[in-house]
Amino acid sequence: MIEVLAPGPYATVQDLGRPGYAHLGVPRSGAADAPSLRLANRLVGNAEGLAGIELTFGGAWLRFHDGGWAALTGAPVAVAVAPGGESTGPLEAARKAGARAGMGVPFWVPAGAELRLGTPAWGLRTYLAVRGGIAAEPVLGSRSTDSLSGLGPEPLRAGALLPVGPPRGDTATGTAAGTATGTVTGIVADLAPLPGPRPAVLRVLPGPRDDWFTPDAAEALGAGPYVVSQDSNRVGVRLSGPELVRAKEGELPSEGMVAGAVQVPPSGQPIVFLADHPPTGGYPVIAVVTAADLPVAAQLRPGDEVRFTGRPAR
Repeated sequence: MIEVLAPGPYATVQDLGRPGYAHLGVPRSGAADAPSLRLANRLVGNAEGLAGIELTFGGAWLRFHDGGWAALTGAPVAVAVAPGGESTGPLEAARKAGARAGMGVPFWVPAGAELRLGTPAWGLRTYLAVRGGIAAEPVLGSRSTDSLSGLGPEPLRAGALLPVGPPRGDTATGTAAGTATGTVTGIVADLAPLPGPRPAVLRVLPGPRDDWFTPDAAEALGAGPYVVSQDSNRVGVRLSGPELVRAKEGELPSEGMVAGAVQVPPSGQPIVFLADHPPTGGYPVIAVVTAADLPVAAQLRPGDEVRFTGRPAR
């Protein structure tokens, strides 16, 4: 069991989401930076799809009622393991655990100890995996918190208690929540050096409604830069910059949306959809961010500058 002493600005339980329900109006949700969650799970011997904690701007304090293996990936934060106020274990155990704790490594948190996380040096979202996974109650096969529909566990708050699954694996029946079998293996890695910040350049493909914009709009999108708005969230990254001018008036009937869709409301300021995007939308989509660059978009923080390019990766 893990007790949330302080959740930081915003923290949720996330796995790889609940795909296959868009026709019912249910977003996929899941980790905004899925590769980071996958890596954290691998570091502690979990199946990649087990649920962990997604922290926005870090700042969380967590008490481990039972000892357990943990790993942190994504936006890098300062990490400390401290004896808890109710800790019954020796202080030396917490001191040794704290010396080994850090980003991109599996580390042991003794029973009763507190895991204290700082704010990211860069990036926005940090992922915490614990061996056995966070065993919140699954909804439609996933333990993910969906900030748009309200499905899944509530955002974490002080005093919340999070059950941890057994080492034998995940018991959810969904294909994404437990990667089918959800097995937990032995810990075979002791270090996975995390990459530094990637250039804030998002590769895009032409969108299905690029004909709704003037010929200059595509050039304006690539000219940039755009600045990330403070109104961004797990639904989408809101940007301000060169206006994308429409060639057609009126609005579209609602149509299906995907993660990475660059939707343009009447203001002409684009929105890049993330994990909790709505299944449908009525604003035209001028471009779609490639799946490989969605983790870059997920780590953009308010005030960051970002550019778009149609050039393929080399």
